[in-house]
Amino acid sequence: MIDRTDIGHRVQDVYGRVGILRDIDPAWEDPSDPPHHRSRRPVAFIAPEHGGREWHADPTTVTRV
Repeated sequence: MIDRTDIGHRVQDVYGRVGILRDIDPAWEDPSDPPHHRSRRPVAFIAPEHGGREWHADPTTVTRV
């Protein structure tokens, strides 16, 4: 599992994707969920090392590499 001290370092998600940890939000709400279905949950924001689209993952399933 990762924490805020890992921001800026290489990490790997449960699917094997490797990227740079950009941030961890302990109470993130997905804005694409309808307002009455939103729930707060921890999320890790990860960006590809050489550019591309950022993705998010459950921080309990992400490890530092």
